[in-house]
Amino acid sequence: MIGGVNMIDCVFRKGLLAKWRFSGIAIILIIAAQTGLAQVKTEVPPVVPGSKAVFVEHIKIHGAALEGNLENEAVDRDAIVFLPPSYYQNIKRRYPVLYALHGFSIGAEQWTHEIHVPQTIEGAFANGSQEMLVVLPDSKTVYGGSMYSSSVTTGDFEQFIARDVVTYVDAHYRTIPRRMSRGLAGHSMGGYGVARIGMKHPDVFSSLYIMSPCCLSPMGSRPPNPAMHQAMTSVEKELESVKTPADAARLSFFARAQLASAAAWSPDPKNPPLYFDLPRKDGEPQADVIAKWAANAPLAFIDQYIGNLRQYRAIAIDAGDADGLRFDTIKLHDVFEEYGIANSFDMYRGTHTSAVADRFQNHVIPFFSRNLCATENCK
Repeated sequence: MIGGVNMIDCVFRKGLLAKWRFSGIAIILIIAAQTGLAQVKTEVPPVVPGSKAVFVEHIKIHGAALEGNLENEAVDRDAIVFLPPSYYQNIKRRYPVLYALHGFSIGAEQWTHEIHVPQTIEGAFANGSQEMLVVLPDSKTVYGGSMYSSSVTTGDFEQFIARDVVTYVDAHYRTIPRRMSRGLAGHSMGGYGVARIGMKHPDVFSSLYIMSPCCLSPMGSRPPNPAMHQAMTSVEKELESVKTPADAARLSFFARAQLASAAAWSPDPKNPPLYFDLPRKDGEPQADVIAKWAANAPLAFIDQYIGNLRQYRAIAIDAGDADGLRFDTIKLHDVFEEYGIANSFDMYRGTHTSAVADRFQNHVIPFFSRNLCATENCK
């Protein structure tokens, strides 16, 4: 291991990885394969003896930032709130808050099963982590995910998370309503959301935990290999049948991933009924659309937000050593290192989803326990 990265990964970083370039659709196919096919293979950590039950509330949060979206996505969104065991014992006590973002193709409810909450929250508290609220907002869309981006087509999910959700929770629960007491974590598409939202909103959050993030790199221009080309062709044929958002229900995971990305990153209010543009049309790449997608890649725009990132109290990044997304995750860590931004990076044994519940209990919550301020004198 070198700085938490094994030697095989270092070889890729210095050699093969630099040569890997794919078209926009190919990248989305890879993302889809990594984020969707292993969702059920999540190991459950054992119950911690002596753990106390948390309180679970299912609520609706109105998304002012989502109003008027062209896709007719729900404006009143589901969210799940986990209140610590002591919440109703001392009604004057206030708590820090962790906001945890789910990945593509799932919503908040399925996210609870993948990270095995409330069990893992209870286990973290029993193991000594300070108590906090944990909030899981739902950002699933008709195509499977909002990408936590700003789009007239889906609505502004970036502002929904950073403003609407935080404002609602502070107004309805005994939180410590300051940035030093708020943390943001997420996995896969949620990890992308943490990177994107975190770079733009250091006034709202003070600590970030980026778990196996997708979609970090700009698109390349070289053609994919023959197998990938065949997959792309198959997806293009599927997409030709889509006339309304409802048609997406019968599509493959890969096709829905491309539609979700287009709705988030290449909205087009003058292109009904779907109101977005795809990166390929009639078998040919569309340079203007590809440029828009590339502009939404954190590794492309991170240099614009270095000053914001320096404001964070703590940043953590992790990925499994068998996760195909680990290469770009390493790149993100490298950028932080190059700019001298304090961060921790952990390459653990596992696939994209196999260890996510263990990570949440034994790494994510303890990280925020150490870094979120639990008193009202936070500055």
